[in-house]
Amino acid sequence: MSLIDTRPASDETAVPASTTACVVLAAGKGSRMRSELPKALHCVGGRPMLLHLLDAATALDVDRVAVVAGHCAEAVTTAAKAALPEIFIAHQAEQRGTGHAVLQTREALEGVDGDVFILFVDTPLIQPETMASMAQRRRESGAGVVVLGFETPIPGRYGRLALDADGDLERIVEARDATEEELDITLCNSGVMCVDGARLFSWLERLTDENAASELYLTDIVALARADGVGCSVIVAPVEEVLGVNSRAELALVEAAFQVKARAAAMAGGATLIAPETVFLAHDTQIGRDVVVGPNVVFGPEVIIEDDAEIRAFCHLEGCRVASGATIGPFARLRPGAEIGAGARVGNFVEIKNAVLGEAAAVNHLSYVGDASVGDRSNIGAGTITCNYDGYAKHPTNIGKEVFVGSNSTLVAPLRVDDGAFIAAGSTVTSDAPEGALVVGRARQETKPGYGAALRRRLAATGGKKEG
Repeated sequence: MSLIDTRPASDETAVPASTTACVVLAAGKGSRMRSELPKALHCVGGRPMLLHLLDAATALDVDRVAVVAGHCAEAVTTAAKAALPEIFIAHQAEQRGTGHAVLQTREALEGVDGDVFILFVDTPLIQPETMASMAQRRRESGAGVVVLGFETPIPGRYGRLALDADGDLERIVEARDATEEELDITLCNSGVMCVDGARLFSWLERLTDENAASELYLTDIVALARADGVGCSVIVAPVEEVLGVNSRAELALVEAAFQVKARAAAMAGGATLIAPETVFLAHDTQIGRDVVVGPNVVFGPEVIIEDDAEIRAFCHLEGCRVASGATIGPFARLRPGAEIGAGARVGNFVEIKNAVLGEAAAVNHLSYVGDASVGDRSNIGAGTITCNYDGYAKHPTNIGKEVFVGSNSTLVAPLRVDDGAFIAAGSTVTSDAPEGALVVGRARQETKPGYGAALRRRLAATGGKKEG
């Protein structure tokens, strides 16, 4: 009978963990975008494309992340470091192709011997789960390169993935260099790769520019790996995940693909979207269960909608939180800093900015509430304005609980209205209102019997013209 040693391996015999990395290529000019903004910073779902990919790398928990910057490098670097301070930035001053771009990360990837993911900033919908599948394929098959491909009946300008008889990747052929037979291949290259970090730069150093573009093609490392006896493989992704952005029209297509997925996720999570194709969500929109969202609603970044709330038609929300049971809209706007309490109501043509509405508070019609707090069960009448800006600085308006503010009131900040106070309709309030007080801040009405009829006769006689 043989014995099995169940003791843990000592440090001397343990296999050291590999170091992994992700490289995002963001040096291109994006000239077809016709924009002063670098392509990397154009938004999908309210977030720059570059940051979508940094999110994916972070979710995958790679050891190092590097961005290759070129055109508008300062803006790209600033955005990247704001999102991920420890990121490495490499510079590609001269645009000599994708292989040349990755070569610029040599210093950043020093010592990386595990998976190296290579992403393109104009393909922002790549999911971390897909990247994980690529890494798993590489480890299980022993491949030196795993390429993310997709099937399309109209391959167009995409590079073709040529497979050998065993179904392994034999080579990648750029469309401009392809033969007629190769152009018929419908399995295409997304550009995304997972490469053995220990061999990556040995292959990059052997690239040549003997091709139609006179550039160093990253795709040529597949042929170099095969020449070294190292296998290469392909993972196939849905075409929606690998859509690329080279123009404003393609940006719109990617946005549409993002929205389809985001809407489906919201509904799968228990929200009702009455007309989902008209609802637009941001990358970080959070919508709870049994939320009802009406048609033509736009969610900007940083919006949280808690369970059982209702967002009625034609609302615009950004940077806000809506508590359970609250009702927003129709035609309401919630700007950054808006906090809507449980069971509160924000009605038609109401704008809330940097303000807190307490539980069951109501601002139902045609009002602006900014830089303010409104206590529980208070009612803000139609046409009310908190005058928060004096031309130089913003000032707060603090409204207590169970306050009634009459219609067409003007609350001039800084101002405090204590619990239970009553503001008469049409008032301009410039001084604090104590608890339980009635505040009337309007001109005294003067009534002159018969003057209205006399005025009508005079206007009729003169055709509305002034006399004299």
